[in-house]
Amino acid sequence: MIGRVTVVIGLALAASVWAAPLRAEAPSSGAAPAQAGPPAVISSLDLTGPFATRTPWRFVATQGPKVPDPNFDGETAPGAVSLCLARPSGGACVAPLPNLTDAYWNAHNLDDARIVRAGATPLLWLRTSSLPGANGDQAVLYQLLAYRRAADRFEPVYALQTGRNNNQDARFVTRGPLAGAVISAEPTPNAPFGFWVTVSRLSPGGGAFRPVLRYRSATRYGDGNPLAVIDSEMPNILQRLGLWLPGQPLPLPAGPCPKPRLVKGALWCG
Repeated sequence: MIGRVTVVIGLALAASVWAAPLRAEAPSSGAAPAQAGPPAVISSLDLTGPFATRTPWRFVATQGPKVPDPNFDGETAPGAVSLCLARPSGGACVAPLPNLTDAYWNAHNLDDARIVRAGATPLLWLRTSSLPGANGDQAVLYQLLAYRRAADRFEPVYALQTGRNNNQDARFVTRGPLAGAVISAEPTPNAPFGFWVTVSRLSPGGGAFRPVLRYRSATRYGDGNPLAVIDSEMPNILQRLGLWLPGQPLPLPAGPCPKPRLVKGALWCG
């Protein structure tokens, strides 16, 4: 089954996940007990210098103690993750960041936290995910934040929340002709089951990321291509944006690609 996703661009995030992962059964009496203890800092990034902020700011992510694994009795799973913008002087969380929006499927993993750039504009790129469900589904939230100097605060300029395990993905591009863009691949809800591929760029003035391309992929769900959807669709993406022409060297993924070729419009490496 292909799940739906929630896409939000702007200052507010959705209040719910359209297609929440399948919840596991409640742990039995044999489940490992939750652990006690204060949250641990798992990421701390100085934002003052990279963003040239008017006052000191720091991104801080903390993770609580391990919790009973909802899928395996007697096992534990990573604790809940909280994201925050803090003042280094006091260390207090003055601006909690948006997180996964379902109370049960909150973030338990900080998958990525780094400073990136869209042209000359610095941005904070974050990816968090929930614990996996019994069927492998997992809620994932991708977001970008920009600094607003006049207000001396950070605001979301891109957000995408997914809730299935159908190879969906979002990627901030750091090199090449699409540097500074976000590419997302979201499963289509009907046959032929493929993906909606969207390229978004920061609007003039840095207000928010806006789609500049959206199309139905040549890549099909379950077609056996081991490449990530975004990599298999890169020739399509670049051609549709006028950045690549058939006959030119194929745009290759970062990893090995011994026998690059196009199969029904999608890139294959073997």
